[in-house]
Amino acid sequence: MDQKTPRKTPNQTAREQDSTQQGAVRTALVVLALCFTLAVLGRGLSESFTVFLKPISENFGWDRAQAVSIYSLTWLISGLTAPLVGRLFDHSGPRIVYALGLLLLGSAFLIAGHARALWQFQLSIGLCVGIGVAFIGNVPNSILLGRWFGPRLPTAMAVVYSAMGGGVLALLPASQLLIDHLGWRATYQVYGFAALGLLVPLMLLPWRLFAAGSPHVVKKTDPDFIDDGWTLFSAMRHHAFWALFSTFFFTAVGMYAIAAQIVAYLIDAGFPPIQAATAWGFSGVVLVFGMLGVSALDGLIGRRPSVLLSYAISILGIALLWLLQYSPNLILLTGFVVCFGSMMGSRGPLITATAMKIFRGKRVGTIYGTISIGSGLGSAFGSWSGGLIHDATHGYNALLIFALASVVLGMIPFLIVPALRR
Repeated sequence: MDQKTPRKTPNQTAREQDSTQQGAVRTALVVLALCFTLAVLGRGLSESFTVFLKPISENFGWDRAQAVSIYSLTWLISGLTAPLVGRLFDHSGPRIVYALGLLLLGSAFLIAGHARALWQFQLSIGLCVGIGVAFIGNVPNSILLGRWFGPRLPTAMAVVYSAMGGGVLALLPASQLLIDHLGWRATYQVYGFAALGLLVPLMLLPWRLFAAGSPHVVKKTDPDFIDDGWTLFSAMRHHAFWALFSTFFFTAVGMYAIAAQIVAYLIDAGFPPIQAATAWGFSGVVLVFGMLGVSALDGLIGRRPSVLLSYAISILGIALLWLLQYSPNLILLTGFVVCFGSMMGSRGPLITATAMKIFRGKRVGTIYGTISIGSGLGSAFGSWSGGLIHDATHGYNALLIFALASVVLGMIPFLIVPALRR
C-alpha cells in the first residue's frame, strides 16, 4: 500500500521560507564583508604609494613626475584591465579572479622591495599592482554583490566603496611608521608576505555558494526592465555609456591629480610627515560617512541632486586645500579632509548602480568593466599630469586649477545627459 507524503502545513512552509531567507541574508552579509575586506586591502596597498613617494624619490634622486609615473601606471593598468576582469568573472567565477589578484599583489611588493631602477618599480608597483587591484576591486565586487543585493546594490556598494577610506586610514599611517622603523624596502617585503599569506584562507571559502547568489534576487524579475540583450558594442553605441565613461574619467583626473601628492603637499606646507600621513589617512573615517550619506540622499532626493551635491563639496575641499599653503592650520586641514576626503569616490556607488541598471544582462561585467576604463585612465592621467605640472611650476596653484577644472567637467554629464538626469 503506497504511503502518501505528508502535506506540509502553512506554518511549516512559512517557517521553511523564513529559514531560507534568513540563511540568504546571512550569506549576503558574509559576501559583503568579504568584498569590503578585499577592497580595504587593494585600495590601502595601492594608495600607500603616496607615503612611499618622498622616500623613494629622494633615495634615487628622481623628480616628482618620474616618481608619480609609478602611481599613474598603477591606475592606468587597473582601468585597462577592468574589462578583462569582468569577462573573466563572467567566465570563471570569483575564486579565480580574487586569487589571481592577491597573488599579483603579493609578488609585486616582494619584487619592489629589491627594485633598483625606475622601470622595475613601474613593472612591479605600476603593472602588477595595477592588475592585482583590478582583480580584487570594484568590478568583481559589484558583479558579486549584485547577485545578493539586487535593488539594494547602491547601499552595498557604498559600504564597499567606503573601504577606500578604511584602507587609507589603516595603511597610510602604518606605512609611515613601518618606513620610519624598517625602511621602505622592508616595508614592501612585509606587505608582500601579508598578501600572499591571505591566499590560503581565500581559496578555502565556499565560492560555489557565494557565486550562486540569493535565490530571492536571482529569481526576482523587474517589471519595468526589458532585456534587450546588451553586448559591449551595442552598449558603446548608447549615449549613457560614454556619459558614464566621461564622468569616471574627468572626476578621476581631478581627484587623483591632488590625491597622489597630498602627503607631499602637506609636508611642503609645513606639517610633520607622520601628521601629514595620518591626516590624509583620517580621510578614511570621513569617507565612510560620505559614501553612506550620498547613497542615503540618493533614496531621499534622487540620484542627480545627490551626485551634484557631492561635486560641490569636492570643489569646496579643493578651495580649502589651496588656502592651506598660505595658512597651514588644523582648522583648514580638518575642513579639507572632511570635504575632499569624504567625497573621494562617493559618487562611485551611484555611477556603478546606474551602469548596472541600464546595461543589465549576461554581459554586464564586460560592459561595466569597459566603462571603468575611464576611471583608470583618469586616475593615471591626473596623477601623472599633476606631477608634470608641479615640476614645471615648482608649486601647486596651477595643479589645483587643473584639478578644479577636471572635477567640473566630471559633473557636466549629470547636468546635460538625458539618461543621467532621470
